[in-house]
Amino acid sequence: MMHRANTGETAMDLTIIPASWAPRLLSVFRICCGLLLLQHGIAKFFKVPAVPMFANLDYSSMFGIAGFFELIGGALLVIGLFTRPTAFILSGMTAVAYFYAHAPRSFFPLLNGGETVILFSFGLLYVAAAGPGPWSIDATRSRESP
Repeated sequence: MMHRANTGETAMDLTIIPASWAPRLLSVFRICCGLLLLQHGIAKFFKVPAVPMFANLDYSSMFGIAGFFELIGGALLVIGLFTRPTAFILSGMTAVAYFYAHAPRSFFPLLNGGETVILFSFGLLYVAAAGPGPWSIDATRSRESP
């Protein structure tokens, strides 16, 4: 924090996080999104942690199919492999999840429990556009290409 001259006010110094960190933070964001989605897939398919809602999950249902996308897509995001198409597909999947499971409850995301799903959808759309960041298999493969 820095102090403003003669006013006694404190302003936040935004240069604490240099712009050069942006690509690395993109990688961290991608990895976090991947891990959060992966936990849903693991809970649905491997029952860890045990989630009562997923106890008798029909794998051919919408929740079961979403679990497949969460499991495979989440793992691909974590390692940063096929990041752009994976993030794009998962962005669409989370948008469908919002309109399928949350929007019918209420128009307002605060009331329908859909805030997280909306953040996933737009965050994954950002990753699809921005790419995987430097800490990814995709970035390593592109550096090694002639």
